[in-house]
Amino acid sequence: MASGQGAVVTAAVLIIGDEILSGRTQDTNLRDIARYLGVHGVDVSEVRIVPDVIEEIAGALNQLRAKYDYVVTTGGIGPTHDDITADAVAAAFGVELYEDPGIIAEMQGKWEVTPARRRMARIPAGGGLVRNPVQGPPGFTIGNVFVLAGVPSIMRGMLQDVGHRLKGGAVTLSRTVRVAGSGEGVIAAPLETVAKAHPTMSLGSYPFFAPGCFGSNLVLRSRDAAELEATVRELIAALKAAGITDVAEVAEEA
Repeated sequence: MASGQGAVVTAAVLIIGDEILSGRTQDTNLRDIARYLGVHGVDVSEVRIVPDVIEEIAGALNQLRAKYDYVVTTGGIGPTHDDITADAVAAAFGVELYEDPGIIAEMQGKWEVTPARRRMARIPAGGGLVRNPVQGPPGFTIGNVFVLAGVPSIMRGMLQDVGHRLKGGAVTLSRTVRVAGSGEGVIAAPLETVAKAHPTMSLGSYPFFAPGCFGSNLVLRSRDAAELEATVRELIAALKAAGITDVAEVAEEA
């Protein structure tokens, strides 16, 4: 885990749900969480997907929260019998669940408070709430863990109440160099030479194939803006020196 000024700050994402593991539901939350945390100087370093089993969730959570600065979980905080994330988090921390009166009061202003809905008002002792601006009850946080909904639109809303609580490090910057008309076998040597010259940076090759066109997007990532800029120029020069002519830097996705 990070310590000291300028340290790398890391997070893990724990995705909970049988529907993800079965393939019935495609996860999109990881992308949004990673991008959001990245803006706040927190790198997602590990992702796990676990079934709706209390022991599996609690075991994975205890491993991840000990290893990383933050853990974000998604899924399993709804009103049905298989929504057991709150139970698993309480088990992981060795605390009891309690029914938050503020959540109950909020529910009473909107719906009939059925036993199923009361399940969504339970949070672990010592925990706090994560605001839900979309619909339904809030998520919660305890220790270095943030417990969010699995529904993507609701999860993204809850994320907005997470950023201000993070103690992030330096933001990782990213640049992309696009090579068209040459495969990885051709670009491997110059890419490796540049990568070895900058061991603290991340340089990756991501091939693309389209009708009438193929190539690779070479992604460079660093916390040092000056080194990143110089390395982009160095990589483009190395590729052109190797006879690769269709090379250009492209804009990063927003």
